[in-house]
Amino acid sequence: MNPDQIAQANAELRQQSALEIIRWAVSQANGRAIVSTNFRPYEAVILHLCVQVQPDIPVLWVDHGYNRPATYRHAEQLRQRLKLNLKPYLPRMTAAHRDAIHGPIPSTEQDEALKQFSAVMKLEPFQRGMKELSPTVWITALRQVQNPNRAGLDIVSEDKNFGSLKVSPLFYWSDADMEDYLRENNLPNEWDYFDPAKADEKRECGLHADWGGQAVAGAERLERGLI
Repeated sequence: MNPDQIAQANAELRQQSALEIIRWAVSQANGRAIVSTNFRPYEAVILHLCVQVQPDIPVLWVDHGYNRPATYRHAEQLRQRLKLNLKPYLPRMTAAHRDAIHGPIPSTEQDEALKQFSAVMKLEPFQRGMKELSPTVWITALRQVQNPNRAGLDIVSEDKNFGSLKVSPLFYWSDADMEDYLRENNLPNEWDYFDPAKADEKRECGLHADWGGQAVAGAERLERGLI
């Protein structure tokens, strides 16, 4: 879709329900829609909506190895309950291996080191998953209220890092909207979540930021010993 078509789609979809937006997204995908998840709080909402439209939709999950036990239990609970077609992708280096060689997860004060951590442990496996699944439409749980970077996006956007049309059906939902949906559909939530690639909820891990594409390319070159 060109910029004018994306702008028109956003104008029209703002009046639609999240379920209708997902139906539209799947109809645009020619059988190649995916949804991504990290099983953070409220992720049950987007997953529950997506499987209503396409029960076998591939669910791309990067398991970077740093999730807390509660997050792994939550992921398994949702996998079984929603019969998720889960596609987990792991870094080429385990968390234990990475920590032994490079030390603890970088802090928010170590911005470049944290970006490098994200590139190796999260962005590279995500890029690998996107290449293998080759989606034309990528459905996400992005919401405007999550951080300043996302406030500048919209329901539909072009994703330059991974070369697909990104659709965020919950973009204008509030936390209260999410809570209501979980309650109305008797869905579980999980609050003991931590993303080491962000280290702070106001940061981006790179999946939805311009620097992510360069970081992934750099991580791949490092892996191959080219630099």
